[in-house]
Amino acid sequence: MPNLKIARLATPLVLVGAMLAGCGEAPTQAQGAQPPPPPVSVAKPLQKKVADHDEYVGRFVALDYVEVRARVSGYLEKIHFKDGQLVKQGELLFTIDPRPFEATVQQAKAAVEQAKANLAFAESDLKRGESLRTGTTITQQALDQRLQASRVAAASVVSQEAALQQAELDLSFTALKAPVSGRIGDRRVSVGNLVSGGASGTTTLLATIASIDPIRFEFTMDEASYLRYLRMAGKAASSAADRGMTLPVRLKLIDEDSFTREGKIDFVDNAIDRSSGTIRGRAVFANADGKLTPGMFGRIQIATSAPATALLVPDSAIATEQVRKFVYVVNADNVASPKYVTLGQLIGNMRVVQGVDANDTIIVNGLLRVRPGAKVTPQVVSVDATGSAPATSSIRTN
Repeated sequence: MPNLKIARLATPLVLVGAMLAGCGEAPTQAQGAQPPPPPVSVAKPLQKKVADHDEYVGRFVALDYVEVRARVSGYLEKIHFKDGQLVKQGELLFTIDPRPFEATVQQAKAAVEQAKANLAFAESDLKRGESLRTGTTITQQALDQRLQASRVAAASVVSQEAALQQAELDLSFTALKAPVSGRIGDRRVSVGNLVSGGASGTTTLLATIASIDPIRFEFTMDEASYLRYLRMAGKAASSAADRGMTLPVRLKLIDEDSFTREGKIDFVDNAIDRSSGTIRGRAVFANADGKLTPGMFGRIQIATSAPATALLVPDSAIATEQVRKFVYVVNADNVASPKYVTLGQLIGNMRVVQGVDANDTIIVNGLLRVRPGAKVTPQVVSVDATGSAPATSSIRTN
């Protein structure tokens, strides 16, 4: 019986020992099944010539913006354009009923002829009086009266001729022509309406015309940037209307990714706004396709230095550590380590950086899978100037 009790006690002890032995072997098996290094995309920094620049937001304004208003009063007889079309300078736009003005011209012509007839009679009467004076048959007073009548008749001719010119001018104002070339807006008055003209402030607005090509772009720059541009311009700043700011200027619209339109600065204001500390600048751009529209927003880029070779990496490859920026660099052993950089301007999706070497291998995709000092599986890709990475071209191995 004692042997039987010992056997019963030994059996649980054996099972417990087997369980403990199994627990001790589990970590050894887990250590042998570690995952491989995570795959990441890598590329060399892109070398490209770039220039430092400043960017400003502004609006387009028309080179010429004209309100077409009636200069004489009358009934609108005809409209010669379609709303929104392009018009050329001198093209007929509106016709005001010319008949009352034609009658006024005829009356003015008749008045001129009558004044000329009176002048001819007065001059003839004066000549007769002068011939009678030699025989002392006419008094000096009568001769002076005839001289005065001649001068009054001559003045009347000048006055009536001026009235005729004004009547003919009013008649010409019944045909309203485009003062500038550009795009005309919609008609503000329909045919048959009475329009008011003249020099008063109650003249009728008929339409507006905005010039298209070229077009201006207005923006404001801060005082510090303005002083920097003046120092770069040097002596040319004191004589040129643009303050010598002949640096390249490029433009992009709000739906465009790159600055493709080139222009030049043609005006800088003569005073800095005391409330905002900014000064207004203006650039001019070609607009042959008419896409640039007055009032539209855009972004202008002003170069502030000569082009120089720089290193660029995709902006998505830059990570942040508190206030410092860094990129992950892969060494010959495929180990990733951070390298701190100084950021420059953004060109498309590429960022100019300082602190990396042209031969560094930069991780451009898969940053979330990277740990400092850990191995990775690099896959080499090529990066273009826009920062987009195509499909993997090769796998880098040691």
